[in-house]
Amino acid sequence: MLDLWYKDAVIYCLDVEIYMDGNGDGVGDFVGLIDRLDYIAGLGVNCIWLMPFYPSPNRDNGYDITDYYSVDQRLGTLGDFVEFTRQAGQRGLRVIVDLVVNHTSIDHPWFQAACQDKNSKYRDYYVWAEEKPENAEEGIIFPGYQDSTWTYNESAGAYYFHRFYEHQADLNVANPQVREEIYKVMGFWLQMGVSGFRVDAVPFLIELEGIKDTAEAKDPLLFLKEIRDFLSWRRGDAIVLAEVNEPMDKIADYFGNGDRMQLLFSFMGNQTLTLAMAREDARPLINGLKIQPQPPDVGQWAYFVRNHDELTLDKLSDEEQDEILQRFNQDKDQVWVFDRGIRRRFPPLLDNDPRRIRLVYSLMLTLPGTPVLFYGEEIGMGDDLSLEARDALRTPMQWSDQKNGGFSTADPEALVRSVIDEGPYGYQQLNVINQRRDSESLLNWMERAIRMRKECPEFGWGSWEIIDTDNSAVFAHRCQWKDGTVIAIHNLSREACVVTLKLDDKTTPLIDLLDDQPYESIQQGSHDIQLEGYGYRWFRVGSFHL
Repeated sequence: MLDLWYKDAVIYCLDVEIYMDGNGDGVGDFVGLIDRLDYIAGLGVNCIWLMPFYPSPNRDNGYDITDYYSVDQRLGTLGDFVEFTRQAGQRGLRVIVDLVVNHTSIDHPWFQAACQDKNSKYRDYYVWAEEKPENAEEGIIFPGYQDSTWTYNESAGAYYFHRFYEHQADLNVANPQVREEIYKVMGFWLQMGVSGFRVDAVPFLIELEGIKDTAEAKDPLLFLKEIRDFLSWRRGDAIVLAEVNEPMDKIADYFGNGDRMQLLFSFMGNQTLTLAMAREDARPLINGLKIQPQPPDVGQWAYFVRNHDELTLDKLSDEEQDEILQRFNQDKDQVWVFDRGIRRRFPPLLDNDPRRIRLVYSLMLTLPGTPVLFYGEEIGMGDDLSLEARDALRTPMQWSDQKNGGFSTADPEALVRSVIDEGPYGYQQLNVINQRRDSESLLNWMERAIRMRKECPEFGWGSWEIIDTDNSAVFAHRCQWKDGTVIAIHNLSREACVVTLKLDDKTTPLIDLLDDQPYESIQQGSHDIQLEGYGYRWFRVGSFHL
């Protein structure tokens, strides 16, 4: 029997090096993370996603890996990792880890061997050209930080392909030996206790740039099925959460017939949600959800408000991108990065308005799929625009009003990254301890909302449909599974309103589950719903369900 545990999971993403420092050296580590597992479990989430923790020169936040089978010594040891997965499991927390196999660091022993010896088996682990290809300046992922996709290596006497930075050489996945290495990496971490992988940049993992003439590369999508098959053989309940930001006419290929990736991030949902929040109009979100393909029965969309990268807006028009910046009162010169997105967390975009912050996370938790939280979202952390590019939103977790926000006892100058220490998002005002003591805080709200989300499995498991209302600012939808039905209604406008739900059954009662403030109970037979500005209400249809 299939174990589709991810259908009603709530995933919590964190970076070990900036979460909690357990030994006082200024760098987060697994000892510190283990100490915070009770906190994570207390949020109500049931799956931790770890960003890269492998040995790395750290030119790209750990995504430039030099050893797939170990732990960055700053963060701990393999023993610490195993102790972490054991203790997480004791608290009912599954663990998935980043699988970054579209490229390695140029410092990786494979690449070093490939450069030093043309006859090494590792030469064919990468993609080479004797002459610089004419399209070397096309398809650049990081404009302003990257000049080309091909770079000459003196030792190798050839150009190597790198879709991302020049210090990240792309692997040749058309080579069966490379695919076997990837399976070994996956098998290793499965043995260490993980429940699956978040796979980085999947479209670039299977692209054929520089290897189109290779016989093994004729249908790269088959590699995704091979990955899924391997997981099923090794551990039947292991999952793949895939980063795929592709056009809607291509994205269904990554689900396949339920035999490729189980979960895909909904970039379309995220971008149209952002536009809807900016306009205070639900129609962009409705349109975005309607054009997404329906996942297969074992598939699922993963919804998020913010992730660890820029807030990508590439699916929107230039006019819509500019509109978002204007409506959120953002200085494009400060916040725009890579010609496609905003390097800010969400509370600063909403001017730290607690009503709108709760509204957007209520929406995320009720969308038909699996919600994913980025560390610090549960307390409304801000960002530091003085840091470069994406580092602006990757500041250390703020635990208390003590030195360094409780993240580390080290001198501030020794921290791996500076803590936000001024303004409304400074750790002196905004931290876990302060919010725990405040019954009306975002942290306490988030715990209640996640608990209620887990009591409504229909949001993750069920079929769903949008409910027509008479107000374009209101997003209402219904999810049904087995004998249960839940309805969520969100008013994206600052103006209070009363909406009439157009439901077939006029007599079934609606039971309040969660709302932004106390409302009068809905009278049986009436579907007129009162909503305050930026208000939301969750209902169960028929009767209570515990």
